Amino acid sequence: MQRFFDVIISFIGLIILLPIFFFIAIWIKCDSKGPIFYKQMRVGKNGVDFYLYKFRSMRVGADKKGLITVGGRDPRITYSGYFIRKYKIDELPQLLNVLKGDMSIVGPRPEVRKYVDLYTDEQRLVLSIKPGITDYASIEYIDENEILGKSSDPEKTYIEDIMPEKIKYNMKYINNKTLFEYFKIIFLTGLKIFR
Repeated sequence: MQRFFDVIISFIGLIILLPIFFFIAIWIKCDSKGPIFYKQMRVGKNGVDFYLYKFRSMRVGADKKGLITVGGRDPRITYSGYFIRKYKIDELPQLLNVLKGDMSIVGPRPEVRKYVDLYTDEQRLVLSIKPGITDYASIEYIDENEILGKSSDPEKTYIEDIMPEKIKYNMKYINNKTLFEYFKIIFLTGLKIFR
């Protein structure tokens, strides 16, 4: 049943958001050199890799200088990138991932292989369901970049502090995966972004 709602919501969302996609695409192209979209290999359900799509918010090649972004002080982020990241607009192309079946609207955020390889056996349970655009961890850590921006060692802070806490929030949904929780998380995410 969740897959049914994933397809309906992502399809309708893509149609409604098409004018916004067009505007953002022009802004990104005018703002900096490079493609409109950014794709990155992430780990999905059962440990299967897939390409996750985003609007490009960083300069071309920025990911070679590190995978973690650190809020307002990260010089790799473009002018348009600051805006689209702040309001999570960069994540909207993932509706294509949902339509393809790589992701769900609700589920644990997919990680890069580098960090998944650090999971304990217990933490690997987050790979038992499809990753999602949002879940409780996304809501609680909506300001993750700002938190990392205050750290003297952002990667260490992410691995030792943030990642384990996010996985605990992931498990909250996995252990109570119902349609009620699905729509509740979508509602809470929208509320958090607009606030």
